[in-house]
Amino acid sequence: MKKLYAENINIGYGKKIILDNLSFELHAGEILTLIGANGAGKSTILKTIAKQLRPIAGAVYLNQKNINHFKEQEFAKQLAIFLTQRIEPELMTCEDVVASGRYPYTGKLGILSAQDNIKIDEALKLVHAESFRYQDFNQISDGQRQRIMLARAICQEPEVLLLDEPTSFLDIKHKLELLGLIQKLTREKNLAVMLSLHELDLAQKVSDRILCIKANHDYQIGTPEEIFTDSYIKNLYEIESGSYSVLTGSPELPKPQGKPEIFVIGGAGSGIPVYHQLQRKNIPFIAGILHQHDLDYPVANALAMQVITEQDFEPIQEQTLQKAIILMKTCKNIICSVKKFGFLNEKNKILFQIAKQTGKLC
Repeated sequence: MKKLYAENINIGYGKKIILDNLSFELHAGEILTLIGANGAGKSTILKTIAKQLRPIAGAVYLNQKNINHFKEQEFAKQLAIFLTQRIEPELMTCEDVVASGRYPYTGKLGILSAQDNIKIDEALKLVHAESFRYQDFNQISDGQRQRIMLARAICQEPEVLLLDEPTSFLDIKHKLELLGLIQKLTREKNLAVMLSLHELDLAQKVSDRILCIKANHDYQIGTPEEIFTDSYIKNLYEIESGSYSVLTGSPELPKPQGKPEIFVIGGAGSGIPVYHQLQRKNIPFIAGILHQHDLDYPVANALAMQVITEQDFEPIQEQTLQKAIILMKTCKNIICSVKKFGFLNEKNKILFQIAKQTGKLC
């Protein structure tokens, strides 16, 4: 069910348009993630939807109603926002911060009812924050703060949840915990969630659909499978130095240039740390023989001057072996990261034996 949608909105500040003619839909039980370079307009989109900025043109609708026609209290009952700005409340416990999410329901006096306290308890439990509920909010860790702010948003009982870079300031453990919680809430409470992320690998995993924002007023919407291709991500972020691998979900620095000095016999992920070591030392190298979907291949393809490959699920062919031998002889040294040779990569053992015989094996 469509909970939120925008029709041909122009967004920006004052008369300055950052993004024009943007249209999208957000459905219940769905996570829609905004990605794009800094300054492209991700936060501006979220602020526009949250009524912190008015669209310069077009309209945003929440449950079929123009958001500009909502009274603030009614709007806050249907939509909650989690922004990146660090709040510094004075003399407030974590429970107090979470309780502030109930203010749309308490009236002007802000008196919490028994039902409000039940909702606060439920929100704290959902984000696993019961153990520090009475601590000063300003004295807890960044990961704990993010959980409390999420609990505050949950307390509003919204149908739509907006999150602007919720993983900022968090280490990998807390990033995974927070996104896992968001994913769980989306399913269990049938929330419509829209968030912005910088971590492309996490966006690829957590999102149902991706909204890509480009600085030249362009945008594209699609599933992670449609969006995450090497060529599109490179174009979206205008990557000129280095590369990004969709298969590994990670960026790679520029490859060393020049005549290859080292031949790396790798496979099954064993060569990846070697490739990175050689890149750090700026040593050009050749990698092989790798099957086309071997774990080593994406990194080798990004960092090696040349990669010798074989078709997937096929034993290494004689002609591929001979090509590798010729290229290996042109290198000063040879590194073998493989510890075990099997049926499919058996001919790499021949490369290893030649390396030993020639005295080039490091």
